[in-house]
Amino acid sequence: MTDSIAPILGRSALLAPVLDACCGSKMFWFDRQDSRAVFVDKRRETHALPDVSSAGGVRTLEINPDIVADFTELPFTADHFAMVVFDPPHLVRAGKKGWQAKKYGKLEGDWREMIRRGFAECFRVLKPEGTLIFKWNEHEVPVSQILALTPERPLIGQRCGKTAKTHWLVFMKRPASGANDLLTHRVGGEKTSTKE
Repeated sequence: MTDSIAPILGRSALLAPVLDACCGSKMFWFDRQDSRAVFVDKRRETHALPDVSSAGGVRTLEINPDIVADFTELPFTADHFAMVVFDPPHLVRAGKKGWQAKKYGKLEGDWREMIRRGFAECFRVLKPEGTLIFKWNEHEVPVSQILALTPERPLIGQRCGKTAKTHWLVFMKRPASGANDLLTHRVGGEKTSTKE
């Protein structure tokens, strides 16, 4: 799969260690062109959004990923990235033409299965012991319902935002099978080895 996108993206970008699986307008990135990341989204579009705080009363929203692809079917080989950022749409009730749907995307149809498949794909392309950063706003759907869609468990998390409804969660992919067959640990100051 990865070789088929090399002409589109360029070989050097394929060496990027980070994947943003549904980048949208790259709102939380310090550098929206960061060469350490490959940006993927199923949309490529530009919108003029009303914004009284912007000059002229309009703000441009640009969704311009490196690759147009769906996070449920990523065009990369397994165990490819050291880090994956997964910030899927979180709105169910937003109108299709409303600014929130344009900015954040919208959950439609069997969205639970879509999120389940998204988690599975993100973990598939993540290297063993790689980091997955997941962002979710539970304004409409509680984060507990979303975490039930993956067998993976987060390591740490943080709530933020004006109403503390945005969650940032960090996962680590399990080691490759066999990598932890032999564990070394200290018991009473003595080093011992055990099979897991």
